[in-house]
Amino acid sequence: MKKILGALAVVLLTFQACKQNTTNSEASSSNTNTMDIQVSGEPETQKALAPPFVQEPVGNRGAKKIIVNLEATEIEQELADGVTYKFWTFNNTVPGTFIRIRVGDEVELRLKNASNSVMPHNIDLHAVNGPGGGAEATNVAPGKEAIFTFKALNPGLYVYHCAAAPVALHIANGMYGMILVEPEGGLPKVDREYYIMQGDFYTKGKTDEKGFQEFDQDKGVDEKPTYVVFNGKKNALMGENALQAKVGETVRLFVGNGGPNLASSFHVIGEIFDRVYVEGGSKINENVQTTLIPAGGAVIVEFKVEEPGEYILVDHSIFRAFHKGAIGKLVVTGEKNPKVYNKVK
Repeated sequence: MKKILGALAVVLLTFQACKQNTTNSEASSSNTNTMDIQVSGEPETQKALAPPFVQEPVGNRGAKKIIVNLEATEIEQELADGVTYKFWTFNNTVPGTFIRIRVGDEVELRLKNASNSVMPHNIDLHAVNGPGGGAEATNVAPGKEAIFTFKALNPGLYVYHCAAAPVALHIANGMYGMILVEPEGGLPKVDREYYIMQGDFYTKGKTDEKGFQEFDQDKGVDEKPTYVVFNGKKNALMGENALQAKVGETVRLFVGNGGPNLASSFHVIGEIFDRVYVEGGSKINENVQTTLIPAGGAVIVEFKVEEPGEYILVDHSIFRAFHKGAIGKLVVTGEKNPKVYNKVK
């Protein structure tokens, strides 16, 4: 009996090893196929758009060479009404310019550091396979430029950020953005797309204390932010800056979390996410109420709006939304549908 069991164990182990080798071989083959995708046509310089807006979908085009221009800047801007802060940015916005490419594209990334910067800067793109995600190739002093190239091997939604020392300080000051690598053939068509990125900020003064506020290192180390905001400012997506949609339209949100410390519990009050690309990857969950986004991570959410009204976007760690600024609004216009939602009395 022992001999039979021993023989069965050997067979089982052999089967598992063969299966593992096959899996590894398939993964290697998939990577090789991506590597072998050939680019064609003239290089294309990508248009820079300020968040929450994104470039047109890649559609069914072939692989290309894409040129992306980014500039590291250090500028004073509003963090909240009457509150200013010295942000470190890519292309003068927090988050930085959205980058949109497809798998197989060859990207030439040109990073300038503004001549009036005090600090050296670089860029680490989580979509890059290579040392430091590009950081090693892009350490650039004020007034200088660095250029490197990479091939997009893996589809997904990825964060990019500055990784110059001290890394935490550069991220805490707003140096992050997102890069979308669409799969071959592109993402499914939707009616609206928007770009949102959460970040936590640490200031010497209290929340909403007026005037210029300096960075507070101790609060950063203790992970006690003064502000938690979408798109670099408290209430950045409220009022005239609210997102827009019409009844019956499908909405896709590219949502990232620059951190540097807190995870985000992203939720739209009054909506259910029909599809969630978990952590920005290829796995899709359906019918999701709230989705978790780690610091340095991202997610794609899609939903159809069935009823007009105002829908509130929040980090559902709810004090952050209503007291520290992680709140936005989606305004939906169109005809009411009492079968979907109706106030009776």
